[in-house]
Amino acid sequence: MRIWSLHPSSLDRVGLVACWRETLLAQAVLADATKGYRNHPQLLRFRRTENPIGAVGVYLAGLAEEATRRGYKFNASKIISRDFDDKLTVTQGQLDYEWQHLGAKLAVRSPEDALRWQTTAAAPHPLFTVVPGDIEGWERT
Repeated sequence: MRIWSLHPSSLDRVGLVACWRETLLAQAVLADATKGYRNHPQLLRFRRTENPIGAVGVYLAGLAEEATRRGYKFNASKIISRDFDDKLTVTQGQLDYEWQHLGAKLAVRSPEDALRWQTTAAAPHPLFTVVPGDIEGWERT
């Protein structure tokens, strides 16, 4: 499961669709609607909030907005709640790590997107505010 801290516009088609599907799974886990992935480390940042379902819903809404911008049809009615007015934090080290990880993936599966990646900088998903720090403790490097 990869729930990117990066802005959805950074992702290629494959990455955006995979992130949507994996975050829907994360939402199901947080809603106790499935038994798998309950201890996945990437869920910690949502679980630390007062409203994990709302936080993951805001994350999903950001993915859906990017999908709509590209002309894709993600079923946003699958979002349980968007009731979350706060921001989550992501460390600069985590964002940098994910940016390099994405670049390596794009080089293999999406050469056009890899070229675009080379000329842009890492930006966070709208749910996140970047703070100083190293790679997050929950990241599996």
